[in-house]
Amino acid sequence: MTEYLIRRSLQSVLVLFLISILTFAMIHAAPGGPTQVLLAPGLSPEAAKIQAHNLGLDRSVPVQFLSWIGGMLQGDLGHTFKNNIPVGDILWPTVGHTMVLMIAAWLLSLIIAIPWGIYNSTREYGLSDQTSSFISYLGFAMPTFWFGIILQQYFALKRDWLPLSDMYDMDKQGNFGNLLLHLVLPVTVLSLGFLAAYVKYSRSSMLEVLNQDYIRTARAKGLTERKVVFRHALRNALIPIITILGLDLPILVGGAALTERVFNWPGMGRLFVDMAVAREYSVLMSITLVVSVFVVIGNLLADILYAVVDPRVQYGRGGGTAA
Repeated sequence: MTEYLIRRSLQSVLVLFLISILTFAMIHAAPGGPTQVLLAPGLSPEAAKIQAHNLGLDRSVPVQFLSWIGGMLQGDLGHTFKNNIPVGDILWPTVGHTMVLMIAAWLLSLIIAIPWGIYNSTREYGLSDQTSSFISYLGFAMPTFWFGIILQQYFALKRDWLPLSDMYDMDKQGNFGNLLLHLVLPVTVLSLGFLAAYVKYSRSSMLEVLNQDYIRTARAKGLTERKVVFRHALRNALIPIITILGLDLPILVGGAALTERVFNWPGMGRLFVDMAVAREYSVLMSITLVVSVFVVIGNLLADILYAVVDPRVQYGRGGGTAA
């Protein structure tokens, strides 16, 4: 297991390096650039060259990339072009704010969806199963931004029950109770799609396991349905669900972008949109790298949880898993 984790960690470093190269190349190949935003119209070519030199944009792309990587390894993510602010000062607070939103939405989805899916698998096509199917279709089909605006119109503007936007009220910065109130609407929006998916996945996975021969044997031995479901079926049913959970970590970050925009949440998704408009390359690359880290961590956690859920899974020298 230790050997496997070391090997996967080294592979993850290589993957992150390749992603950084690809991201850097794609961003610099995009039309426009920071000079078009910063330089005043009608500026002389000589002045434009001086400004580009001051920004380091007159160097070749490989040299700029190596400079950025070297700084990143020392904890320096660079500076913004427009205001010369350290990227870390802008990025890290927004990562924390996005994590608050993501974790709350993720946990809410899991707490509701997995028990609900398990329950529906034991009462197939019942009222609860049909209700969850309707909610699942709604969650898959409904645009995130539209759902957020509808919730804002009713619960914040019409009823005045919940805050309209932001993370805190102006005079209640750091107040945990106030934070919870501001979380209600964005978490509801962000968790709906994942709730829909997790209910479907957990129900389908449980139904597949409950139709196996060893489950029928357990029932024939006189075990109660509760023991059959939770002691024999659930552990095997969780393995495909774990795969989905690991891969959903980066999707949560992407889904948070629209939600943060609608609710003016000061997170990483909203920052990415703002920096894309401003063509702040260093900030965009840093955000992309953070999201890539989420992808790598999600996959690694999924592999580790396989062995926790099912002890028959062993990690071989080839890097795969085998029962």
